[in-house]
Amino acid sequence: MFGQMMQMPLTIGSLIDHAARFHSAGEIVSVETAGGIEQTTWGTVSANSRRLASALRKLGLEQGARCGTIAWNNRRHLEIYFGVAGGGFVCHTINPRMGPEQMVYVINHAQDQVLFIDATFVPAASKLAPALQHCKHIVMLGPRDDAAADALPGLLFFDELLETGNANEPWPALDENAASSLCYTSGTTGDPKGVLYSHRSTVLHTLAGNQPDGINISAMDTVLPVVPMFHVNAWGVPYIAAMTGCKLVLPGPNLDGKSLVNLIDSTQTTLALGVPTIWMGLLAALKETGSKIPSLKRTVVGGSALPPSMIPKFAEYGVDLLHAWGMTETSPLGSMNQLLQRHVNLSAEDQAAIRLGQGRPPYGVDLRVVDEAGEVLPHDGAAQGDLQIRGPWIVETYFGKDTSALTADGWFDTGDVATIDSEGFMIIRDRSKDIIKSGGEWISTVALENIAIAHPAIANAAAIAALHVKWDERPVLIAVKAGEVSEEELLAFYKGKVESWQIPDRVIFVDELPIGSTGKVQKNKLREEFGKVLLEG
Repeated sequence: MFGQMMQMPLTIGSLIDHAARFHSAGEIVSVETAGGIEQTTWGTVSANSRRLASALRKLGLEQGARCGTIAWNNRRHLEIYFGVAGGGFVCHTINPRMGPEQMVYVINHAQDQVLFIDATFVPAASKLAPALQHCKHIVMLGPRDDAAADALPGLLFFDELLETGNANEPWPALDENAASSLCYTSGTTGDPKGVLYSHRSTVLHTLAGNQPDGINISAMDTVLPVVPMFHVNAWGVPYIAAMTGCKLVLPGPNLDGKSLVNLIDSTQTTLALGVPTIWMGLLAALKETGSKIPSLKRTVVGGSALPPSMIPKFAEYGVDLLHAWGMTETSPLGSMNQLLQRHVNLSAEDQAAIRLGQGRPPYGVDLRVVDEAGEVLPHDGAAQGDLQIRGPWIVETYFGKDTSALTADGWFDTGDVATIDSEGFMIIRDRSKDIIKSGGEWISTVALENIAIAHPAIANAAAIAALHVKWDERPVLIAVKAGEVSEEELLAFYKGKVESWQIPDRVIFVDELPIGSTGKVQKNKLREEFGKVLLEG
């Protein structure tokens, strides 16, 4: 008879067990919601995770029960990540920037039985509580707080709940295909949709996502996930951190530029991860504070397209900026932009040009582009089409839905428009709902925004399709100033950078752009406000 290998399930509990066994003393820095910084270790987080799982069983929760969280990036939230999933329950991270109606919808749709909340959200939870159909317990992350208890009758407290649990209670035996966590899409059109991750998909994402050509975290790193833990599981960083034993820095509620600069400098952070709007704020704070952030070596940018001007700005501080792409439905890693060996001898400018794209997929993920008829387009770097993806950590069916989310031949349509070259380097050209079709020709809003943001007097910008009598749609730029610039001067800045017919028809200056719950500009709101501006007068 032929030999066999051991069968060991890929579970989230095994990740925190590894952390406890092999880097128990590894440091975790947590900025507390109430202020101050707490120092803890992976060993403590592991013990508290088991206490939490034990305590939840004593509350009567059965395997598969959903536990919601409305919380910032902090130590207790990290313990929930591992304790809930390791205990056989499902960790449902909820975006606190959702409106009340959407929040009630996702909590009820998920049928959350327990809701963990940071102290910040006690007033909101007291208003939501009467509408929650399945929630049996609300738990505040912290010690007993009499004022909070008065505001929310029946409120439990995390630290007291942990005391009822057993740190030595073993994890239940789980099928690796069992559900581990649940995230909802931002719901910009219609109700948010739930994406249910399994233990297996999460562990595979952890292993593949941290390859040298991926996020590439080692035990030598100090990692700051500025991306919230309620945003696609903080891009998988908490799981990777447990696997590698890196020092983990959790920034709490204050994500402004100055707070982040101080945190990076005080903790000697080597790698930080976040969306472009976060890094715009950081760059502004660096100018103001004069800090050179000498410890920071890499930043990972995702969530929306990277403005090209950001790469040389970070390079001035000796920081390598890495572009990544993904979405809630892809766990989220779909691609990462690391250079190939043959790119080493290219000029800095040519390397930066490659880095502007979203990069190549890791092993386990396959990408393709298709035309409007669903025909697969060549990977030649020129053919532009709808981006589709498949792999073991890609959604198949949305939570609570009977119908598949995939195409007839088993691919997930991302809603992005992209090109892919022969080596797998993918570039997002636009969102399919945002791209501008003017007189039958396509204009990328991403390209127009990147040019605007490169202007020294522009802090941020968004391009939208505005209705036009002759051309059906024409580009209009909505911009936030960082200095003095006129509409005429900004439009002149486009000359020679795009074809003349692609230059926006108008520039409209605003005080701020509408930013959604995941840090992206809400172009649907801009289209509602400015979509008919070219028809007026």
